Amino acid sequence: MEITRESDYAIRCVSYLAGQADKISMIDEIAREMEIPRSFLAKILQKLVRASLVRSFRGIKGGFQLAKNPKDISLLDVVEASEGEIALNVCVLDRTLCGRGGNCPVHPVWVEVRRDFRNVLKKHTFDGMKVKMKMKISGA
Repeated sequence: MEITRESDYAIRCVSYLAGQADKISMIDEIAREMEIPRSFLAKILQKLVRASLVRSFRGIKGGFQLAKNPKDISLLDVVEASEGEIALNVCVLDRTLCGRGGNCPVHPVWVEVRRDFRNVLKKHTFDGMKVKMKMKISGA
């Protein structure tokens, strides 16, 4: 399993915005600083806005900023905003999609792995990561 490029870029974007405090950041600035293609970033930002993680501002001084405190945004929030719910197998989200029904000995393992994975992503928020990101962005 590998995180998608979209989720990676979404994490970079939120990390950047977390380091910008109350500043409104323009899309070109985020794209340049985080090395994300602008057109792809625009689509990602739409998803982050729909998930209420980022706010958008229109007009000449428009741009984007976090809609929540970085301590209230987890890696899980960002990954699920870009990917949807996380599961290693569709049966974890909907058992009716698997013909094996209740006879699968692996199903409980998939449920456990999903729970543990989600918990790890949920405990890592952007307030703890923004200090590291600032160091990386500034080249320290």
